[in-house]
Amino acid sequence: MNLRLLKNEGWLYGLAFLIALGFRIIQLGASPLTDSEATLALQALHLAQGKAPLLGPQPGYILLTSIFFSIINSTNFIARFVPAIAGSALVFAPYLFRDKIKPDRALILAFLFAIDPGLVALSRQASGTMLAVASLLFAWGMWQNRRAVPAGIFAGLGLLSGPSLWAGWLVLGLTGMFLRGMETRPTLSDESKNADGSSAHDPKPANIEYRPALFALVITVLFGGTLFFLSPNGLSAWISALPAYLTGWTSATSMTPGRILLAFIGYEPLGIFLAILSLIRGYRTKSRRIIRLSVWLAVALLLAVFYRQTAELVWVIIPLLTLAAFELARALEMYTDERVEIGVVVMALLILLAYIWFDAAKIGLDPHGQLNSTFLPIFGNNVEIKAAPYIVLLGAFLIIILCVSFVAFGWSARTARLGTTWAFVLFLGAYTIAAAWSASGVRAQNGVEFWAPDQPPVQEKLLLSTIDEVSEFSMGHAQAQPVTVMGIKSPALEWALRDRNVEMMSTLDQQAPPAIVI
Repeated sequence: MNLRLLKNEGWLYGLAFLIALGFRIIQLGASPLTDSEATLALQALHLAQGKAPLLGPQPGYILLTSIFFSIINSTNFIARFVPAIAGSALVFAPYLFRDKIKPDRALILAFLFAIDPGLVALSRQASGTMLAVASLLFAWGMWQNRRAVPAGIFAGLGLLSGPSLWAGWLVLGLTGMFLRGMETRPTLSDESKNADGSSAHDPKPANIEYRPALFALVITVLFGGTLFFLSPNGLSAWISALPAYLTGWTSATSMTPGRILLAFIGYEPLGIFLAILSLIRGYRTKSRRIIRLSVWLAVALLLAVFYRQTAELVWVIIPLLTLAAFELARALEMYTDERVEIGVVVMALLILLAYIWFDAAKIGLDPHGQLNSTFLPIFGNNVEIKAAPYIVLLGAFLIIILCVSFVAFGWSARTARLGTTWAFVLFLGAYTIAAAWSASGVRAQNGVEFWAPDQPPVQEKLLLSTIDEVSEFSMGHAQAQPVTVMGIKSPALEWALRDRNVEMMSTLDQQAPPAIVI
């Protein structure tokens, strides 16, 4: 890492945080809450109103959100505010591991966290998933830096975050078991050594006290889990997180293992591309750090696929982007006299990749080639011949392979490698930013995304405006008329009508018919 970047490291982390905040905050409340989001948001709202509802297995999100509901207002934006802040603060987690993975890689990882589509989508959901991820990583990082009290506090917040924490602990636990059970350990490569020649994986002196961390954890769970004893049932709620996670293994879901893999490949092409290069190099040089990350990646991916919930891919994204940061930092190591040659290769490949993208989009709009039919005179007759867009697409890939081969033979293999890497990084980086913007729901509020556990209700604004017009016409105020909901069990509908006098009924009273019935 050069001195200029090292000098501005703090500012760069701040820039990564602002980028992450922008992706997570812009139009955060534009999309209506889904049923799963509204279930938790209603519990937080009832707490803010002084009621004592039965809390779900994510008390950390519920209790923190209830504080904001009490201070500000109960809006869609505030309902998603805590996960958005937790997801934005995740960019600072790599800083705690900068001594193990090197400062430049940690900084690159922070920017990858900021724009990752999966992390952006989960940060914009009213749930405790991002709170669990951020708490676990910060607790781990603080413990590695011998800060016992902050580590205990973040560990306590993690325990209150919900079932996602148990998924993370299961992934890390199984990863540790597999690593310890490996009989043949790879030889340490030069990459795994510090500047003084010592191993980067040598354990630090065990001079950190467990008691302060344990004391901080208990205090955090006791006071945070009860909201300073204002909601004592929060303690039972966090205990139910483990049964809720175990129940998820057998619960019915619309997701299948194939869809989980499709979501992983469709939203994480940049990380997958760089991680593959990093794994090839790591296993060739027998880098212990990369081998450990590969085991973590494989375990997390298998558990997420068989658990059949897209949110669990968050534990796959962490090692995936870490491997990607390793390879991207290596690609930044360019000499001054080779930048022009690499730039030429990058521009040529970007043109070809853009052509491939447009051709792929054309195939998506016309998969059977009906718009590409041509007539050729053969033996005096006009014979209809359909153009083969798939052959054109394959030819474009072959041209890329030939171009890279000519550069490797004509200039150097290093120029071909760096040019190809940066061309795909820029191309897939643009795709990643577009995917993050789409996954955030800003591009299409009612669009279908794999990251959402359920879809938001449609025509919510039309329903509310109709109720307001009827109420204002009959009683002179938009929210004065009571609303009766009959035979519909929808937390999203109940959340949408939270500012009105709502009565949930299974049957109607014929003697006193309500004014507005849904």
